[in-house]
Amino acid sequence: MEDVRWPAKQLEEHRLEISNRIRNLFWTVSGDYDMEFEPDTEKYVYSKQTVLYEAVKQGAFARYFDQKKLGMYLMKKLHFSAGEDILLPLAGLCMDAAVERFIIRERLGTKEIREQAFRELEKAEKEQVSDKAGTDLIHRIRLLYIRHVLENTDDEGMDPQAEIALYKILSLKDAENTEDVINVIDEIYNHVLDPSFEKRNGNLEKILNLPDMALANDAWQECMTDEQMEDIIQKYLSNLKKKMMSLDIRNKKKKRFYFSPENEEVPESSENINPQAVRRIREYVELNYGKSYLSESEQARISRKFCTGIHKNCILYLTDGILQNPVIKNNQYRFSQLQFEKNKAYYGNNHWIIKRNISVLAESLKRAFIIRKDDSVSRSDAGQLVPERLWKIGRTDDDKLFNRKKRAEDSEFVIDVLIDSSGSQAGRQAQVAAQGYIISEALSQAGIPHRVTGYCAFWGYTVLQRFRDYEDPRETNERIFQFRAYANNRDGLALKTVCSSLMERPEKNKILIVLSDGKPCDMSIQRPGTRQPKIYDGEGAVKDTAYEVRRARNQGIFVIGIFVGNEEELSVEKRIYGKDFAYIRNISDFSRMVGTFLRRQIDME
Repeated sequence: MEDVRWPAKQLEEHRLEISNRIRNLFWTVSGDYDMEFEPDTEKYVYSKQTVLYEAVKQGAFARYFDQKKLGMYLMKKLHFSAGEDILLPLAGLCMDAAVERFIIRERLGTKEIREQAFRELEKAEKEQVSDKAGTDLIHRIRLLYIRHVLENTDDEGMDPQAEIALYKILSLKDAENTEDVINVIDEIYNHVLDPSFEKRNGNLEKILNLPDMALANDAWQECMTDEQMEDIIQKYLSNLKKKMMSLDIRNKKKKRFYFSPENEEVPESSENINPQAVRRIREYVELNYGKSYLSESEQARISRKFCTGIHKNCILYLTDGILQNPVIKNNQYRFSQLQFEKNKAYYGNNHWIIKRNISVLAESLKRAFIIRKDDSVSRSDAGQLVPERLWKIGRTDDDKLFNRKKRAEDSEFVIDVLIDSSGSQAGRQAQVAAQGYIISEALSQAGIPHRVTGYCAFWGYTVLQRFRDYEDPRETNERIFQFRAYANNRDGLALKTVCSSLMERPEKNKILIVLSDGKPCDMSIQRPGTRQPKIYDGEGAVKDTAYEVRRARNQGIFVIGIFVGNEEELSVEKRIYGKDFAYIRNISDFSRMVGTFLRRQIDME
């Protein structure tokens, strides 16, 4: 194709006019004038019809299908090591096939634009596809599709694999929804373009089940900014949409995201480690979660101690949170401040219910400890003689002439509260914060030393955010409203770390309360230049978390699981915590349920 370029000055003069024309075309076809669309004015100077048709195609797809749903699927596929240079062109072809009937039926004038665009594309594609051995299959598929659109039947010599892909793409002329488009893209990719992909990484169901927040890792590689993770994902998704809609992907640098297949570890040889990459990630963790209250050497020591086995190559990061000790007051700080205010607003709106829960739980605990502190007296055959019973000697078989005072049991208790702060809690952040606050306030009123910690996993780091420490004053409980949920969760490592320090406490009786949704999951892509932890998901993650619960109980820690997730995840919670877990559907029942478990343990000790 002739590469006719306008002089820079002339292009600049017409850029706004060109941009408005293309945008209007997109908005007219989509029917949504509020939708964002960024025209490619640079490409317009040498592929005018292609750019115009892309606006038509994007508008049609936005109107009849779900761009975001398709974009999220593609992001997740890339997360599992799919090749961007073959996945996105394939998506573009499938989308074109899906919208063709709408374009031709409803906008007759676009048929000519489409044909002219495909003639431009055919000329460009012929430069990619030749008789050279090893030419990419995706280019052969694209050329075959282009010739089909142009009704060029001179396709002798095209390989069978390209024809198989073409027939599957053309089947989308009857696509009813976005799921149909996704299914065809996935089938062609897995069975034609990369036949080993599914064996290495799993089927479509596994791809789609990847938590959305796990994609923040990928988005960060594309657009490392000081924005909240949700914004980073949306920015990356927007860039991805622009790429996947385009049929004109030229000689671009081949790119892949790296994901360790089948939980394999990345080799740890020192030549693979890039100190600059390691430092960059640590600095970004600090920006997101605030400075650590431990020195780097102390953090390295505890990471070596606890990050073993399935947690090898993880890093522990202990912090009081971004609002308590920020590096700078960035967007992450402001977003955390906003969530803090939302959590406090929820407390204000439910003030009487929450205060009632605190009062009921605190009084229940106080009564239990008063009973434990009372000495009891019982009749015995030894102890303090009771003269009034001497008459029984030789007259009855009752030899219990003495009273024995039973000393009150050890009433010293210490409690840890561990709160799942992963992204799966995002829809109920205020409620979870309120639940943590109820427990902490009741324990403070009952005079029980306790610590409250949130946990999540972020780019290989397991972050433990300390909301309050054991001996902190009661007013510190307010910091629990700084609770914020995002990223992943590596429950087993969090339990392992917290239980270790709990065991160092002098109190005889130790209790751990875990508020979680029963879904341990830490999916992390390979970041070049850093050590990569094993994938923490599914059965392996559940077994590891259950093992840490059993280990804690064997050490003498009474572990209670408070389930704060969706009902469909209840079976996983039962497997992890056994009979000692509570499912609380309504916050009004919170104190009663938690109090029942705590009273039972206090009475047993």
